[in-house]
Amino acid sequence: MKLCCIGHDFRYETEKLCRLFLPFEKIEVLDALIDGINVAVTWVDGRSLYASVKTENSFCEKRGELPLNFDDREAERQIAALLFKCFAEVTDYAPKWGIVTGIRPARLYSAVVRELGSQAAAKEYFKNEFYVQDEKISLCEETHMGEEKIISLSEKSSFSLYISIPFCPTRCSYCSFVSHAVEKAEKLIPEYVEYLCREIKETALIAKRLNLRLETVYMGGGTPTTLSAQQLTRVLSLVKECFDFSFIREFTVEAGRPDTITEEKLLALKNCGVDRISINPQSMSNQVLKVIGRAHTAEQTVEAFKLARKIGFDNINMDLIAGLPGDTLEAFKDTLGKILALDPESVTVHSLSMKRSSRMNVSGDFPEIEVGRVADKMVTYARETLTKNGILPYYMYRQSKTVGNLENVGYAKINRECLYNVYIMDETHTILACGASAVTKMREPGGDYIERIFNFKYPYEYISRFNELMDRKNGIEAFYNKYPIN
Repeated sequence: MKLCCIGHDFRYETEKLCRLFLPFEKIEVLDALIDGINVAVTWVDGRSLYASVKTENSFCEKRGELPLNFDDREAERQIAALLFKCFAEVTDYAPKWGIVTGIRPARLYSAVVRELGSQAAAKEYFKNEFYVQDEKISLCEETHMGEEKIISLSEKSSFSLYISIPFCPTRCSYCSFVSHAVEKAEKLIPEYVEYLCREIKETALIAKRLNLRLETVYMGGGTPTTLSAQQLTRVLSLVKECFDFSFIREFTVEAGRPDTITEEKLLALKNCGVDRISINPQSMSNQVLKVIGRAHTAEQTVEAFKLARKIGFDNINMDLIAGLPGDTLEAFKDTLGKILALDPESVTVHSLSMKRSSRMNVSGDFPEIEVGRVADKMVTYARETLTKNGILPYYMYRQSKTVGNLENVGYAKINRECLYNVYIMDETHTILACGASAVTKMREPGGDYIERIFNFKYPYEYISRFNELMDRKNGIEAFYNKYPIN
C-alpha cells in the first residue's frame, strides 16, 4: 500500500498505525498526494488535520483540528486517531488497544497515572484519547499494580543476570527468535559452552568490582535443556561459584520443550539451586503441535510436569500461545483446562507474533483480521478463567505483527510472579547478559537513562569474535563510572 504523509514528520508513527490493520503489507511512504487503490493519507496544514483510507471497495475520510497551543505529541496522537478511525470504518474492525502501538502498554499506563495524578484519570485518558477498550484498560490497571509491587523491591545497586542458550531441538514454524536447530548446530554446542563460561566469569568480576547486587538469574533461549545435564551443571554451578548470591530472590531456567526434559537434567537444575522453571507446551492439542512443528505431544508435557513435581520443583510456569495455525477457540479452551488440571504456579499467555514467512492463509480482504478475532476470544477467555482460579496478571508486553494487535501476559498465583520478567520489561534495573544474541541493558542508578551492549547474534559469530565481544563489555564499567551508584 501507499502511505502519503503531507505536512508532518510522523512517518514512522503513522506507518506503525497502518500495520495494526495490514501487518504484512509492504508500505511505501510518500510525501505527495497520489491517486490509486489502497492508499492512506495524512495531512497537516497549520492546525487542520486530514486522514483518509481508500481501498478497491471502500473510502473513508476524517478531519480534525489541533488546539491553539499544541505540541508534537498531541499532533502525532490526533493524526494517529484520525487514521485509526478511517481504517476501523473501512475494515469494520477496531483493535482493542486502539492507537497504542508500543511494546509496554502497562508502563505507558503507569507514566500516565504519574502525569495525571490518579488511576481514574489515566483510565479516562486511555479510553478517550488512545481509544483503548475497557477490557484492555482493566488489564493495564491490574498489571500496573502487580508490576509496582515487584519494582519496589529493586535498589540502585540491583541487577539481574541473563544467560542465553540459543539452541532448540527443531525450529517451530512460528518462531521469530534467534535460535538454531540442534541437528544443524549441535557441533557448536560444546565450544559455545566453553566461551559462555568464560563470559560468565568475566561478567562476575565486573559485577564484583562495581559492587552490584544480584537479584535474579534467568537462563533462556532457545531451549536451555538442549544442553546435556553435564553442560547445564557446568554453566549453572559456575554462576553460583562466581556471583554473590547473598541477595538472590529468584533463579529461573526455561526448561522449555517437554521433549528435551529428562530426570537427569531436572536433577542438575535442582542441585544447582534453580528454584523456578518453565515447561512450555504452547498447546495441548497434538494436531496443533504437529502443524507448528513441535516434536513433542501433549502427553509428554504432562509427564514432564509430573516429573518436575516429583523432583521437588514447586514453582513451575507454563507457556501457551493464542492464535496458532490450526487451533480453534474450543481447542484452546481444552488446552487451558488441561493446564489448570496440572496446577502450575504461573501461566504465560502469548499471542502469536506472525512472521511474513509463516503467514496464515485465511480468506478475506484483510486475512489477519479474522485470525485476530479468534485469538482475541482466546486471550479474553484465558484472562477470565485464570483470574477465577486465582492466577492473576502481573506483567505484560507486546510484539510487532501480533495477531489482533494483542498482547502477551504473565499470570501467576500471589507471590509466585517471575521478578525477572518485570525487571526486563519495565527496564527496572541493569541486566547483565551473557551468550549469543544477549543484550546487556545498563540503567542509570536513580534515573531513567539506559545504554545497551549487544552480543553477537549467532553462536559461530559469538565464538569467532569473542575477544571483540569482551572488549565491548568494558562499557559496563565505563557506564558506572559515568553514572555511579552513590
